[in-house]
Amino acid sequence: MSIVPTRDEIAAAHALIGVRIRRTPLMEVHLPCGTPVRLKLELFQHTGSFKPRGAFTGALTAAEAPQSLVAASGGNHGLAVTHVAAELGIPAQIFVPSTAPEAKVSRLQAMGAQVTVTGTVYADAFAASQEAAAQPGALALHAYDSPATVTGQGTLGRELDEQLSRERAAVAGSPGAEVGRPTVLVATGGGGLVGGVAAWFGSSARVVPVEPVGCAALHTALAAGERTAISPAGIAADSLGASTIGEICFAVAQRDDLHPVLVEDEAIRQARTWLWRQTRIAAEPGGAAALAALLSGAYQPQPDEDVTVIVCGANADPSDLPLV
Repeated sequence: MSIVPTRDEIAAAHALIGVRIRRTPLMEVHLPCGTPVRLKLELFQHTGSFKPRGAFTGALTAAEAPQSLVAASGGNHGLAVTHVAAELGIPAQIFVPSTAPEAKVSRLQAMGAQVTVTGTVYADAFAASQEAAAQPGALALHAYDSPATVTGQGTLGRELDEQLSRERAAVAGSPGAEVGRPTVLVATGGGGLVGGVAAWFGSSARVVPVEPVGCAALHTALAAGERTAISPAGIAADSLGASTIGEICFAVAQRDDLHPVLVEDEAIRQARTWLWRQTRIAAEPGGAAALAALLSGAYQPQPDEDVTVIVCGANADPSDLPLV
């Protein structure tokens, strides 16, 4: 595989893992201002996030069939790797930081993973995972910065592109209809998802990374002109809290001139609540971050944009959502 995935590589990954993943739906909603947008409901993927796409791709394209899988994770990647391991009939060892939500840790244990809680951020968990990853037969699956992972996440872009093309073809056949340029908003942590989606679309769509202000690894790197370490913080740090943007995502962002949008924690809270009230979909904070960019006005689409928001994760305790 290339360092930056090609469309052919993403298409091949989609053919490889297609029978093992769910084709997640689109839903149209109207923002409070009346603007229609689509939601790509990837939180309905196996284990509640997009992560199985990359995990299956990594496991199934390994040079040798792995005897065990190892991963460091804030939760969602670990759940995906555990699911993939179970599907392949092999054990999973998952290393998580102490900031990982109990809802995710408990589910990892319930799914049969050997879970080690260590350190306070993803980087600590990753360092602790290296000894296990060096054992014979073990395959380490990086959460966001390996070619296989990013290629697998790119299959979401391919799937969405196909769905949008069908909808746009139907609209274009209507008298007087005008179809705007596609825009895709993607919550961004280490950059595996946005890197894969942007690698698929290239110049055919505007791909907009959305980062919490406390987890702005891509924004910081682009401003500095190089990958720069940050100290992740905030309500979405468990899923979007990479200390450094991935090398692959950074290369894609520079190549395609991606411009991250930053959102405050309160905007993410409000987006999560709005989504629940409007659709009864319970996203985790990271899963609602891209929608927060629209609802808060941090990203204001032009009239000619046809906007899709990827709702990418659902693994949070829903007890703090309102009853009405």
